[in-house]
Amino acid sequence: MPRRRDTLARTLGDRLARLTRPGWARTTLARRIGAAALALAALVLLIRGDRDADEVSVVTAARDLTPGEVLTLADLKVTPTGAGAVPAGALRVPEEAVGHTVAGPARRGEALTDVRLLGPRLAEAAVGGPDARVVPIRLADPEVTDVLRVGDRVDVLTVGADRSTEPRIVASGATVVLVTAKESGRTTRERVVMLALPSAAATTVAAASLSGALAVTFR
Repeated sequence: MPRRRDTLARTLGDRLARLTRPGWARTTLARRIGAAALALAALVLLIRGDRDADEVSVVTAARDLTPGEVLTLADLKVTPTGAGAVPAGALRVPEEAVGHTVAGPARRGEALTDVRLLGPRLAEAAVGGPDARVVPIRLADPEVTDVLRVGDRVDVLTVGADRSTEPRIVASGATVVLVTAKESGRTTRERVVMLALPSAAATTVAAASLSGALAVTFR
């Protein structure tokens, strides 16, 4: 019995010692626990990531778009997208697209980029340099327009209006960046082909279109 009493006394003494431990010791322990909790929370955030920080807003098509359409606000949406999935050149606000012409077909929900619209960026991307222009032409044989596709590489030829002169090449390696879509009430002759060329060649083609018929050959 004396040994049991000694054990109980020591246990009770230990408890009393803990309760009477100095305040600074308890404070240090609490700080360590708090620091460990913060470190754990930081690790969880690092693993999961901040979802809001990983999302950016991009402009997407609110409906299917066809080449040659001039965009309005009704054609566009702002959509949150994962930062890792945003394509280069993606538009961030609708005002960057409103009033511009669509250069190629786009599906509803597709992110719009600077090279989806007619403009300097599209010309530069097609030609491969900053000294680029886009020039519109109508073909002497309008049926050829039906087989042209965006991205086709063509040479541009001109002949006299009476077809009495030999054709000559006025520009080589032009890139088709837009073929206007067929529309009810529009004849095939009214459809326009937009070509990207270096500045000097684009000027030559534009001048040739005023004085003679134009044709293209595929590369």
